[in-house]
Amino acid sequence: RLTELALAFGGPTPTATDVAIAMGLVELGAADRVDLHPAEGDALLGRMHSMLIEGVDRMKADATPLPLIAVGGGAFLVPTELEGITEVIHTKHADVANAVGAAIAQVSGEVDRIFQNRSRHEAIAEATVGAQKRAMAAGADADSLTTVEVDDIP
Repeated sequence: RLTELALAFGGPTPTATDVAIAMGLVELGAADRVDLHPAEGDALLGRMHSMLIEGVDRMKADATPLPLIAVGGGAFLVPTELEGITEVIHTKHADVANAVGAAIAQVSGEVDRIFQNRSRHEAIAEATVGAQKRAMAAGADADSLTTVEVDDIP
């Protein structure tokens, strides 16, 4: 949707990508469609970096600095240095990582339901069949189905 919405692609919505384009961090779309004063661009980049640092800190188990691998369509928005990060790694073809992940991801199905008037065994069997049906409806191959987790609360 970025190519439909971002200013640099003729859309109506200012985006982080527009900021990066206007500030010369990446060549995409039409930079002349993004009217951004350099001081405002610097402030926006600073805010984006702060948001990134906050997000990374929330994901870490503790305050120990760790490396960060930047992947996905917005990888170019990740600066080469970040507070709390030992190394920022920008990989080749980082922009298609999400597509690769989506292509190789396994499909799953889940059932969360209250069963009455059934034995525990019957309830689990019925829930398993329901989860399998959901997985197949999402595109899973019936021959590849495996139950990986069963949680039941009496």
